[in-house]
Amino acid sequence: MKVLKFGGTSVGSAQRMKDVTQLICNGEKNIIVLSAMSGTTNTLVEISDYLYKKNPDGAGEIINTLEKKYFGVIEELYATREYKDKTLDYVKANFDCIRSFTKDLFTLFEEKVILAQGELISSELVNLYLNECGVKSVLLPALDYMRIDKNGEPDAVYIKEKLSELLEKHPNADLYITQGYICRNAYGEIDNLQRGGSDYTASLIGAAVNADEIQIWTDIDGMHNNDPRFVEGTSPVRNLHFEEAAELAYFGAKILHPTCVLPAKLTNIPVRLLNTMEPNAPGTLISNNLEKGKIKAVAAKDNITAIKIKSGRMLLAYGFLRKVFEIFESYQTPIDMVTTSEVGVSLTIDNIKNLQDILDDLKKYGTVTVDDNMVIICIVGDMEWENIGFESRILEAMKDIPVRMIAYGGSNYNISLLVKAEDKKRTLQTLSNHLF
Repeated sequence: MKVLKFGGTSVGSAQRMKDVTQLICNGEKNIIVLSAMSGTTNTLVEISDYLYKKNPDGAGEIINTLEKKYFGVIEELYATREYKDKTLDYVKANFDCIRSFTKDLFTLFEEKVILAQGELISSELVNLYLNECGVKSVLLPALDYMRIDKNGEPDAVYIKEKLSELLEKHPNADLYITQGYICRNAYGEIDNLQRGGSDYTASLIGAAVNADEIQIWTDIDGMHNNDPRFVEGTSPVRNLHFEEAAELAYFGAKILHPTCVLPAKLTNIPVRLLNTMEPNAPGTLISNNLEKGKIKAVAAKDNITAIKIKSGRMLLAYGFLRKVFEIFESYQTPIDMVTTSEVGVSLTIDNIKNLQDILDDLKKYGTVTVDDNMVIICIVGDMEWENIGFESRILEAMKDIPVRMIAYGGSNYNISLLVKAEDKKRTLQTLSNHLF
């Protein structure tokens, strides 16, 4: 059994849904994970924003527009009146649910219920279309098996147990359809795995059923060796180690959610990134196999702020770094890069929500300077320190570009450079020219 996840663009229209059904009806008894139709989640967030601002009329207009869009998809997707009416009834009920929140107090709980509607609708549309085509597909409601604990982490034991029970109830099904992203929390309330969480859903399901493979279907042919939006002549990377993929995903490769690979890595299930527009393309295979002596790809992470703390008290002192890091911990602000010297430490963050409070606290320990509008450039591959020449090739490529920070040695798979945002495109291009 395989787990196939299709993103929002893959189910973004009636025709795309038909294309997906052609792909999944291949004689294999797989589990299909579906995202909301492209644009839906953003629209549901906008509806929630109006409701938080106590503007039910504004929310109502957007609800009506989105509902009308789905009516058009239904009319185009189904051939028979029976299935059109059945689906219309379902979608109307979902939108009535959304409208019910325009009348009362609106909180985070109601918002999460609204955000769940996108996946609920797309999975119902595809499942009913398969049924209309004569396929014995079965809907496995994610809210019946996908659960997070009090810390927001997936409850792997619960997921495996409940999902197995659901599968056992439908042994004769041709296909199993389920929703990505949505789940229940430890209190039984509707919740989610955060944005991009459909990848995570697929990986969690794959681990729970010990799948042969997890496939992430998007609108691009695998993970490229650089960002095709800024660099000409990029090409797909055919094989990646799980750690390489995780580094690239965290540092900007949007095709894959950073959290996705962990459950698959731990259970040694390969993940394949494929393109719904070119289903015969090989894509990218992510596994625990490492290709020795190769630089694989470059990625960029935007909107980075660099902070330097300089203090004579750091010299030969213990406890200084702990005090610095505790400040970031107290404001729940993750750190990306860190470099140190005898009397200073430089680090980067991508969340500036509490920046001023952080700076005020840091000034108790030393002189603080800030560089904003920076970009982390991440070079990923087999970066074992005994591999000779990789660092020199990277630095040679950067000889005409100012570099604020370099981080190397914290990982066997990554060298990170911090540059100005205005130098991002030039940096990506010159690295491609020198490395690939």
